[in-house]
Amino acid sequence: MNDDLVLVTGGSGHVGSHVIKQLLDEGFRVRTTVRSPGRADEVRAMVSARSGGLEFAQADLTDDAGWADAVDECTYVVHVASPFPPAQPDDPDELIVPARDGALRVLRAARDAGVKRTVLTSSFAAVGYSRKSGDDYDETDWTDPADDNTPYVRSKALAERAAWDFVE
Repeated sequence: MNDDLVLVTGGSGHVGSHVIKQLLDEGFRVRTTVRSPGRADEVRAMVSARSGGLEFAQADLTDDAGWADAVDECTYVVHVASPFPPAQPDDPDELIVPARDGALRVLRAARDAGVKRTVLTSSFAAVGYSRKSGDDYDETDWTDPADDNTPYVRSKALAERAAWDFVE
């Protein structure tokens, strides 16, 4: 077993659960965040027999509480958590605020804890929903949050930009 501890945010989501499975299969110890302790059983069920090296921390993207504990003793962080609603909300801030502010909370907590490497997953939505000539995208391409896109698309663009600004 690898002695490194990896925090995976959003372990109750589809992508997060697959990241957890992969890390456990590769021998890492894994801690994942859940908004409420009752979600731990749901995550254990998603990762099935692999849950032997799995720990849980309670943290919410909309609150500073819990993030220092979540990253404590972690070597790596994989930030996957971001709101993904079944329907677009009337108020875009229901998605934008937790996506953007949550990414910044995770990055600050990881920095403050001395985490060796943080990986933030994003989406094509962060770069691919503004007018552009051609099909190739690179780090200079950004979805313009002022464009008429869904709140989800805007949340991904704003969270990604905030993360890059934080790193700079």
